[in-house]
Amino acid sequence: MRVRAIASGFLAGLAACVAGGPAVAGGHDDLREIQTVVVIYAENRSFDNLFGKFPGANGLARASATSIRQLDRDGSVLAGLPAVWGGTNFKVTAGAPGAPQELTQADTAAYLGTFNHPYSLGSLYGSASTVDTHPLQYATRDLYHRFYENQMQINGGANNGFAAWADSGGLAMAYLDNDRDDHPLWQLARRYVLADNFFQAAFGGSYLNHQYLICSCAPIYPGDGTKPINPVAGGAAPVPSVLNADGVTLTTSATSPASALAGPPSFVNSSTLTPAIGGVFYSINTMQPPYPPSGNGNATQTSVNLASAGTMVPQTQVTIGDLLSQAGVGWAYYSGAWNFALANAPFSAGSSAANPNFQYHHQPFNFYAAFDPSTPAGAANRAAHLLDAGVVTPTDVAAGTLPPSQFLTDIQNGNLPPVTFYKPHGTVNEHPGYANVTDGDRHIAAVVAALQNSPQWRHMLIVITYDEFGGQWDHVAPPKGDLFGPGTRIPAIIISPYAKEHFVDHTQYDTASVLRFITRRWNLPVLPGLQVRDQALVRNGYPPMGDLTRALDLDERH
Repeated sequence: MRVRAIASGFLAGLAACVAGGPAVAGGHDDLREIQTVVVIYAENRSFDNLFGKFPGANGLARASATSIRQLDRDGSVLAGLPAVWGGTNFKVTAGAPGAPQELTQADTAAYLGTFNHPYSLGSLYGSASTVDTHPLQYATRDLYHRFYENQMQINGGANNGFAAWADSGGLAMAYLDNDRDDHPLWQLARRYVLADNFFQAAFGGSYLNHQYLICSCAPIYPGDGTKPINPVAGGAAPVPSVLNADGVTLTTSATSPASALAGPPSFVNSSTLTPAIGGVFYSINTMQPPYPPSGNGNATQTSVNLASAGTMVPQTQVTIGDLLSQAGVGWAYYSGAWNFALANAPFSAGSSAANPNFQYHHQPFNFYAAFDPSTPAGAANRAAHLLDAGVVTPTDVAAGTLPPSQFLTDIQNGNLPPVTFYKPHGTVNEHPGYANVTDGDRHIAAVVAALQNSPQWRHMLIVITYDEFGGQWDHVAPPKGDLFGPGTRIPAIIISPYAKEHFVDHTQYDTASVLRFITRRWNLPVLPGLQVRDQALVRNGYPPMGDLTRALDLDERH
């Protein structure tokens, strides 16, 4: 049944002025019909890795010969793909769901060395095994997903440097067969909207892209304009990355193999910081939060080692949380295993074997001085906005249920704040090295089902996306933006009673398009990073990023 939505020309004009976004198809723009936005943020998958064969999408069949044929480090075309260095299970976290048969480095070399193009991960397992393969159910080794390495892999938009500059060799070129029983999000994408021109907001990894999710900005490390300085007396500061004259590519070390076929690359210094840019040092690769819980926290998570070069200093840039609070709009960031992480020593320090692999840099607000638990205001902000989503067990995954938590209670009671972020913990976030796709998909599908049974569903927008590419190849050149991105294309699924049905949305988006939508819906000031990105895109001949409204039909509600 379709019910006509109420149109509001006033809001349409106001929102267009504030956020510069396109009007919704059909001429109506009453975003007030969307009263709850839920962002589900999974991990480390490129678009082609998961949805390269999706009907109607810009997938593998449209890849150019340039992007398919990978180059060696000297610019020549590789005769074949490199081996998976260390084998498929290299450094896979103990307890993660692995393949029934591990492939050694030699196994992979024998197969991958015979061609130079993307391939099905199932075919790699099948080349050395007779067991039934379901690659979406397996955790494979992790892959590089770092700031400068990502740009080297993109190689100016040709996307032909993925194998050369990967620490995982030919694994970077694998895509996953879409067995629908193993891939529940495929079905949600078919039912609602799949965005196939959606890019990670920043180059590189999870750390920086989580920052772009909340502030569209790169964290700043203090310095004197020539060197970074830890503000703690006697504290150590990170040493900036060492780049070539182009300011984009890392300087390789003297021992780095000349060819990708001989081994993974090594660099003089691929650091957590940029060199000084206009006298400013930006934090681009994973650092630890300055407040508990932190990977540099003590055994009781009551303090953090601020003198460590691996600990980020508190940030003060404006976030979407600040703007929402100033506007009187409720919001929360629910983290899977948040309470667990607060109560246990850092994972590397030997906390419980049942640790759900909470990743400390996946709670981006915990890097901000506004959430300093030692201050009354910070403690109040944490209690109001940094909430727990429980620990998901294998039983929960199999049953399609959610664990008891504040997140579940708020869903069931219709008490989710208008802007809700949800971050699954490590075992169900789909990150290679410690998680698989199927368990993550089943968990996220269970979250969606719970949301659809919530009293708030009728006026809800759900965005499921991935923080970044995880080191995996994609054939689409990112639009040229500013110094920080956008990076590689990632999947995004848009679900709502107002979402278009069975629709592939080709609009140009990035991670911060979520912030653009929130900004437009609640008439917020525009974050500086959003303006910088769109201005850079226009200068380089691209349109500004969309704000997700093209995926919606607010004329009618289903």
